[in-house]
Amino acid sequence: MSEQAAETVERVLRDELVEGDAMIAAARPILRHLLANEDNGLFSDETIARIRGLVLNVADQLLFAQATAADVRNRPAYVAERQDELAQVLFGDTAFLAHAHALTVEAQLIERLQGRSGIDPVLTPLVQELVASNEGAMAGLAMTVLAAQARFQQRWRRMELPLGELPGDLFHRALVALREQANVDDDPAAEGAERQLRDDYQEGAGRLGLIARLVIGMGQKAPRALAIDHAGLAIFATALAMASGQERDLVVLSFSERQYARLALSLCAAGLKQQAVLEQFLFLHPDVSLPEGFEVLRTDRAVALLAASQPEAPN
Repeated sequence: MSEQAAETVERVLRDELVEGDAMIAAARPILRHLLANEDNGLFSDETIARIRGLVLNVADQLLFAQATAADVRNRPAYVAERQDELAQVLFGDTAFLAHAHALTVEAQLIERLQGRSGIDPVLTPLVQELVASNEGAMAGLAMTVLAAQARFQQRWRRMELPLGELPGDLFHRALVALREQANVDDDPAAEGAERQLRDDYQEGAGRLGLIARLVIGMGQKAPRALAIDHAGLAIFATALAMASGQERDLVVLSFSERQYARLALSLCAAGLKQQAVLEQFLFLHPDVSLPEGFEVLRTDRAVALLAASQPEAPN
C-alpha cells in the first residue's frame, strides 16, 4: 500500500508539475509580446508596469554609461534618443524578462507577507541572530545583506534595477545588446562603456551574491534558512534553490499561484519533513492542501521529478 500511495502522489505531482512548467514556459514569450506591444491583457497592470520599468532602467544605465564614455554634454537627451531601440532588444530577451518577472514576484510577495503574517522584509529573526554573531565576518556579512535587502525593496518601488545587481550571464547579455545597438558613430563609445562597466562589475557584491554567501557561510546551520518566518522570503528563496538544486528565479516563480507542485517538490527535495512543508505552504498559500499521501514521497524521488521537469522556453 505504501508503494501504491507513493506512486499515486508522484503521478499527481508529476502531472501538476508538467502543467506548471508549461505555464512558466508560455509566460516568457507572452511577457515579451505584451511588453513590446503595450498590451496588458494577460498579466496584472502592476506586474507589467514593474517589469517594463526595470528593463527601461537597465537600458537607461547602459546608455548613460555610453554617453559618459563619449563625453556627451547633454546626456539625458542622448539616452532619450536611443532608449526605445535598446529597450526593445531587452524586451525581446526572454531570459532577461524572466529575471525581472522573478524579482517582481519576490518583491510583491515580501510586501504581502509583511501585511499578512508580519514578516519583516529586512530585519528578520535570522538576520538579527547573525548580526549579533560572535564571528565578526559573519556579523559583517549579515549587516551587508540587511542593507542590500533594504535597498532592493526601495529600488523596486522606484522601478530601478542596477546593473551591478544583475546575475553575470544577464549582465553580459545586457552589454552585448548595447554593443549590437550602437551605430557607427557610437562604436568607440560603446566599447569604452562596456570596458568600464565590466571593470566595475562584481557579481558577488550584489544582493543575490551576498545572500548566497550568507547561506553558504552558515554551514551546518543553513537549514535554519529554510523557514520563511525565520529567514524572510529573500534568504529562504536562495536557501531553497541551493538545497533543491534549482535556479533561484525558478524557485521564486514556484511561490506563485498554480505552481504548487514545484513548490512542494522543492521543499521535499530540500529535505524538509511534511510538517515543515505544510508550515511553509501556510505562509505562501494558506488555502492550498497537499495531495493525499504526500508524506510518503521520498526526497530522492522529489529531486528526480524536479530534474526531469522542463520549464524553460526558447529565447
